[in-house]
Order: sequence, then structure tokens, then C-alpha cells
Amino acid sequence: MESQMLNSLGFDPGILIILVMAVMVFVLIYLVSVSMKLTRFMKRYRIFMRGKDAVSLEKAFEQQFIEVDRLSEISKNHAAELAAIKETMARTTNKIGIVKYDAFPDVGGKLSFALAMLDAGNSGFVLNTIHSREGCYTYVKEIVKGESYIVLGQEEKEALRQAVSYMSDVE
Repeated sequence: MESQMLNSLGFDPGILIILVMAVMVFVLIYLVSVSMKLTRFMKRYRIFMRGKDAVSLEKAFEQQFIEVDRLSEISKNHAAELAAIKETMARTTNKIGIVKYDAFPDVGGKLSFALAMLDAGNSGFVLNTIHSREGCYTYVKEIVKGESYIVLGQEEKEALRQAVSYMSDVE
């Protein structure tokens, strides 16, 4: 079964058949690979399109875009509210320091106290309450940026120091 044409070209028919079979095997493997990819794609496509026609799918996308816009607006509102809360918190007394002490040697139980209440800028007041056998006396001294224009007692200074360093102790 020799062919004049193959002999004239100098090809061995067996080698040609082996090459053609190798190409066929390669094409078959490629075909199986493409078929598997197509099957996976069709599965995903069916899941995506399940119960939806083109019009209802468009409506679903439109609803999602509307929802995203609504959530974006809500997020902006929350950011504005947070800014307002932060501004209010900066002016609110949120740093505290308290020192209890005995004002007089004949009165025990540490009923006297100095209470410092400051805002974020270390402005506020020191409240000093002194208990004695005759009564109770309360004094308020203004604090501006961590400083008092009125002389502070030792207990008041300690309460002020505690209040100024309050947030650094918490963090």
C-alpha cells in the first residue's frame, strides 16, 4: 500500500499517520477542556438567570441601584450626625478627677473632696466641698485650658492633674 505521491515527497506514511493521530489527540483534549468550561459557564448562567427574564432582571438591577443610592444618602447623614456628636462631645465635660480627703484633723472619714470636670480642651471647673463639724462648704473654681486663675489647694491640683490625664489613662 505504498503511494507514489508520498514516496515522491520523501515521507514515510507511518510517520504521517502518527502525526495526524497526535494532532487528533491534542484536538480531542482541547475539545474536552472547552466543553468543561462551557458546562461550568452554562451552570453559572442558569443560576444567574433562574426565574428572571430580561425585563425582571433589569428591574432587579434598577432596585439594587436605588438601594445603593439610598444607603449612600444614609451614610452621608450618619457622617453629618457623627460630626455633630463629636463637636458636642468636645464641649462636654468628659474628663474627671476626684480626690477625697480629711479637711480637718478632728473630722474623719474623708468626707471632703475636690472634683475636677473638664472638656476635651481641658476647660471646666474644680468643685471643692469641705465638711466640718459646723457644716459643709462648697467652692467652684474655673479652669481654662488646664489652668486656674485662682490659687488651687493641694487636693484641687491633684484632682485637676487626674482630670487632665484622664483620657490618656483610658487609652
